[in-house]
Amino acid sequence: MNSTSIDSSKTWIARDHDRPASMEIRLLKCSLVLPWSQFLYAEGSEGEIRLTFATHEVVVRGAGPGELLEDLSAQRVSLLLELVRADCFCTESGRRITSISVRKME
Repeated sequence: MNSTSIDSSKTWIARDHDRPASMEIRLLKCSLVLPWSQFLYAEGSEGEIRLTFATHEVVVRGAGPGELLEDLSAQRVSLLLELVRADCFCTESGRRITSISVRKME
């Protein structure tokens, strides 16, 4: 049985033990699955993280994505979830993704 770390204050899912083969990105208008085998690197700060894959670049903005960077570096993230715009203005503190943009590499 897979153990998954699910925290209601996070808008991502990181597996505790098993390393997933891919990461699903659920945007408001579409979903995308990127294999971890194409992951090159991640960089960022507390407000923004940039992930570079062989075929796509993903920019994640939000509150407290520094913790997300830790999960990404261990390739434990199986899902990134973009919030509905109204949820982005929630005053509740916590770690959350406020926007995700995906660009296909040329």
